[in-house]
Amino acid sequence: MQHSQTHLRSRPVSAGYLRAFEAVARHLNFRAAAEEMALTQSAVSRQIQALEEEVGVGLFLRHTRAVELTSAGAQLLLAVSQSLPRIDGAVRQIRQSAGRKNVSLTTFASFASMWLIPRLEQFQREHPDIDIRIDASDTTLDLELADVDLALRYGPMATMPAQAARLFGEQLTPVVSPWLLKTGGPLKKPADLAQFALIEAGDAHRTHLEWLTWRRWFDEQQQPKLQPKRWLYFNYAYQMVQAALTGQGVVLARLPMVAEHLANGDLIEPLPQLRMESPMAYWMILGPRGAQRPEIAAFRDWMMAQSKRTRETIGEVPDPDTVDFID
Repeated sequence: MQHSQTHLRSRPVSAGYLRAFEAVARHLNFRAAAEEMALTQSAVSRQIQALEEEVGVGLFLRHTRAVELTSAGAQLLLAVSQSLPRIDGAVRQIRQSAGRKNVSLTTFASFASMWLIPRLEQFQREHPDIDIRIDASDTTLDLELADVDLALRYGPMATMPAQAARLFGEQLTPVVSPWLLKTGGPLKKPADLAQFALIEAGDAHRTHLEWLTWRRWFDEQQQPKLQPKRWLYFNYAYQMVQAALTGQGVVLARLPMVAEHLANGDLIEPLPQLRMESPMAYWMILGPRGAQRPEIAAFRDWMMAQSKRTRETIGEVPDPDTVDFID
């Protein structure tokens, strides 16, 4: 089937037609598609014909005992096979959450895995009727457009909107497992790091996060030429900390992210007097549509209480410029 461009229709096609098309394209058989959809074979055939009329080209080559997709059909199947499951998933989620209280948030993966998730059980225990949905990605979502209630972000104050609430700042400090400290030799001064493997982000030198590098810490400690026993590189902060927990090396860690490990003795801070200040901080930003909902207020208050505990654990003194944002 082929129509001239002047006869092509511009209105959207029926979703029912697309479901029939996807079933036939998947089975390459009208009878099997009809059985799956609980329709007659002639009804499915009519839907496909109607779809081809709407699209303006043939989507199947019909042989005596077989069906074959045309190039146009293959192109449409690629889009339909991606779109229909997403639509079904969204509808399923809407049905499941209808009438339920929920909080949706976006944050970056390392913060979610290292700080938020270990604490989240407490919120669920205190608020068993509130569902939580976390979008953990390093992609920054636009809260004006995204279907999320709040964002937990990382960056300097200058990059944050005026309504951002500061959770805590950060310092960088070497941390190591107690087992490695017992077997790897003393670690009482920066020069002692030469006998250890050092763990670092593989792309830190090529990104805006260069202040997280060992080289910057070495420069601050007047050890610009120090070289470790070997380097161990990872993509994510939680991978780096996991390697340190298993005794594979020393990591220059973000103090708020390892505060609990230090408190329970899983990691040791051998040089606490040599912490390095970071220009970064952690922030919470409420989306425009969730500010009045009580479940969002409950999660916001819980986050502020948890962040206060973290500040106390790491011994942070509030910056006078941001004290209004802290509590």
